[in-house]
Amino acid sequence: MDHTLRLAQQPDADELLGRSPLAALVGMLLDQQIPMEWAFAGPYTIAQRMGRDDLDAEEIASHDPEAFAALLSEKPAVHRYPGSMAKRIQQLCQYLVEHYGGDASAVWSDAGSGKELLDRLKALPGFGEQKARIFLALLGKQLGVRPAGWREAAGAYGEDGSRRSVADITGPESLAEVRAHKQEAKRAAKAAAAAKKG
Repeated sequence: MDHTLRLAQQPDADELLGRSPLAALVGMLLDQQIPMEWAFAGPYTIAQRMGRDDLDAEEIASHDPEAFAALLSEKPAVHRYPGSMAKRIQQLCQYLVEHYGGDASAVWSDAGSGKELLDRLKALPGFGEQKARIFLALLGKQLGVRPAGWREAAGAYGEDGSRRSVADITGPESLAEVRAHKQEAKRAAKAAAAAKKG
């Protein structure tokens, strides 16, 4: 897997995301309650702090939990909630070791359909319906993973030309468009909630 991603907006961090299936999964896992670029720079920061040039699922899965949490908590912290995210990353890696021999790309490499791939992603610790659909769209749009029916399985995130999620970000301009879309969606949700109360 060697692709050019622009999710962290930092060359070294993006280079890791483009060549490491596990880094891409961990970045997606971290992508909540913090700016997207911060989340997707996380895997590179973790690899650097572990003295590695990539993440290793077996190494992370068997790492001492307190030491791993401390690693994520170092300044600057990898996430706003480094302790709970350290636990989630370890759970994800433990699942990958148990079910896929530690190979993150095995989650999607032989998926027979978009639905099967979506089900596999939803089974990952920390991946709910929405996160699974967004990651599926990212795989299809930017990483060339396109089992039959992948766009349908990704839902609105799979739409060609959409600007809804990280799957659509290819540089600073599309990042700004996705941000604008998210802010508009938040405004609409608030307005709908207010109208319900009124």
